[in-house]
Amino acid sequence: MIYFDNSATTKVAPAVLETYSKVSSSIWGNPSSLHALGEQAFGLLEQSRLQIAKLLGVAQDEIYFTSGGTEGDNWVIKGTAIEKQIYGKHLITSSIEHPAVLNSMAQLEKLGFEVTYLPVDQHGHVSLTDLEQALRPDTILVSIMAVNNEIGAIQPLEQIAAVLQNYPKIHFHIDAVQGIGKGIQKLIMNERVDFVTFSGHKFHAPRGIGFMYKRRGRKLAPLMSGGGQEKNLRSGTENLPAIAAMAKALRLLLTDEQEKVARQAKIKQFIYENVIKYPKVTMFSQLDQTFAPHILCFTIDGVRGETIVHAFEEHQIYLSTTSACSSKKHVISGTLNAMKVPEKIATSAVRVSLDEHNTLEEAQEFVRVFEQLYQRFAKIN
Repeated sequence: MIYFDNSATTKVAPAVLETYSKVSSSIWGNPSSLHALGEQAFGLLEQSRLQIAKLLGVAQDEIYFTSGGTEGDNWVIKGTAIEKQIYGKHLITSSIEHPAVLNSMAQLEKLGFEVTYLPVDQHGHVSLTDLEQALRPDTILVSIMAVNNEIGAIQPLEQIAAVLQNYPKIHFHIDAVQGIGKGIQKLIMNERVDFVTFSGHKFHAPRGIGFMYKRRGRKLAPLMSGGGQEKNLRSGTENLPAIAAMAKALRLLLTDEQEKVARQAKIKQFIYENVIKYPKVTMFSQLDQTFAPHILCFTIDGVRGETIVHAFEEHQIYLSTTSACSSKKHVISGTLNAMKVPEKIATSAVRVSLDEHNTLEEAQEFVRVFEQLYQRFAKIN
């Protein structure tokens, strides 16, 4: 089996699963309990928080645990709206964000907030000029993803941060779900960034766990009310086994990160160069530094994306039709639509997404199968 759908989810690493199992069986106390078992659980909770903070180069009290990227995005966007609505009701995002961001913005619009959706160019990047023109006295939040989950475009985060240096009261949020462990941590953890959201299952941790970076001093309204966990900002008994496992997964991910990134980039380049030579292939991902090393999006003109996915599946090769969140809904890629790609082409889009465990041999097998399928599709068409 060749698994090329890592942007949808990753396999839990064996060492991470071992940590999850060990904590589940041996440290079952509630971190909020006063007795020794509770104190033991609380100690591990804070140890995990500290480990994540050190790996990202931030303070321990700037890390908050969530259930994943969707909750994190919802929390930052709606929490900012609630907390800062007396100062303004205008938010800015891009037109190619994950549904967790776009749907949160749409919900706020129904409640009387105004949202500016920045357009993107033909390569999926926002314009700094458009951002500067969109900023208003009542703007309270700018939310821009680090890496687009469909084509892998890296947004100009440092330049956006530089623009927002002149607007210190505006919250700056980055959805880094696809960006962690991809060699761009310096871009993501910029000193001007206020909030960053992460999802554990994208880097070999269990599903249903994530975390958020919240810069010290920034205010955010809670969405989860209850027992007052996470400094009264995110109530609910902490999922300690998953938190400890996620901390371990992050440490493993960032160990020898540059070597892992270089390996993924080499595999991506190999697939890119062997696929783009076919006349009916349209490539949306690029090889330059403005694209992530692990995502490759392309089409075979005249063949629907789901047909391509299932054809590869017959050979035990697994990829997806752009975003996993919309693949079963049979809708065209929101990113390609925003890039003004004709619908006839966009419906053919598929995504290969790599991780540090994929190999060049797997890429060679992919290319071999691709040639067979391309010839088969050519005969049908």
